[in-house]
Amino acid sequence: MRASDLLKPRPEGLYCPPGDFFIDPVRPVGRALITHGHSDHARSGHRSVLATRETLDIMGLRYGADFAGTTQAATLGETIDINGVAVTFHPAGHVLGSAQIAVEYQGMRIVASGDYKRQTDATCLPFEPVPCDVFITEATFGLPVFRHPPDQEEIARVLKSAAQFPERSHLIGAYALGKAQRVMRLLRDAGYDQPIYIHGALAKLSEYYQSQGIDLGVLEPGTVESGGKADFTGAIVVGPPAAFADRWARRFPDPISCFASGWMRIRQRAKQGGVELPLIISDHADWDELIATIKETGAGEIWVTHGREEALVRWCELEGIAARPLHLVGYEDEGD
Repeated sequence: MRASDLLKPRPEGLYCPPGDFFIDPVRPVGRALITHGHSDHARSGHRSVLATRETLDIMGLRYGADFAGTTQAATLGETIDINGVAVTFHPAGHVLGSAQIAVEYQGMRIVASGDYKRQTDATCLPFEPVPCDVFITEATFGLPVFRHPPDQEEIARVLKSAAQFPERSHLIGAYALGKAQRVMRLLRDAGYDQPIYIHGALAKLSEYYQSQGIDLGVLEPGTVESGGKADFTGAIVVGPPAAFADRWARRFPDPISCFASGWMRIRQRAKQGGVELPLIISDHADWDELIATIKETGAGEIWVTHGREEALVRWCELEGIAARPLHLVGYEDEGD
């Protein structure tokens, strides 16, 4: 059968006609298979949701217990039959609970990656290459300029700055799901044993990570109204990027603004955002990792979604690999 008969783009998202389900739909549908908990991929209002247990838990924390009519937890590597279509979930290495979704029918296997990264991350399972006929890859950082340095080196820059400026606080902007917890764990693995202060928006998700055996150390609220600036001298504070633009950030003594993102590779972007210490830490694959992953899957055809689609499609064509952009809409860079 043709790959386009097994999965095809629709306004709601990627649709599987024989299985009658969608992958990461952007609108409410009857049956949704969800790759991970970021809000651009995991939305509420579906009648039925199939995802890993961690993703279901994260959706519950974000949207409330009634985020879907019914839910089913997928076990990694276990085959689930949906109207004759074999579906399996495989680790994506993006955030806790993230998974690629393999769809197989009449000898055709397509793997939808969702979002993924290849760097080692102690807060989630590593990416697992899955052999397939068609690989659907993201392309958030699908340009040769994007090559992510080792994350340990980036965290070492924070600790070096903290040692050089003990009278100042360091405010690290990091997305609430995945990136924030990864930054905290990197700090711990680098030997930082002081309390880490967090914005209230990170509390529930960070507690959930801790409940899943991911040690983030002692976390203290960075939102205590009664706290004076002296209470945060030398502190490392983690919060969502938007929080550092409002009055919450003014409570900290002479703060050094940091932002953990793959976009910090672009100096002008860091400068425009007023970032004093840019940290190139991304939860997405960089250019070299995208290419290596495509090769590892052995796929004869590549479909590219959300991001710098054209450059990756062109690279595939030069390599003799059939490729096309899907032009799916509704996916942002929340976990960059």
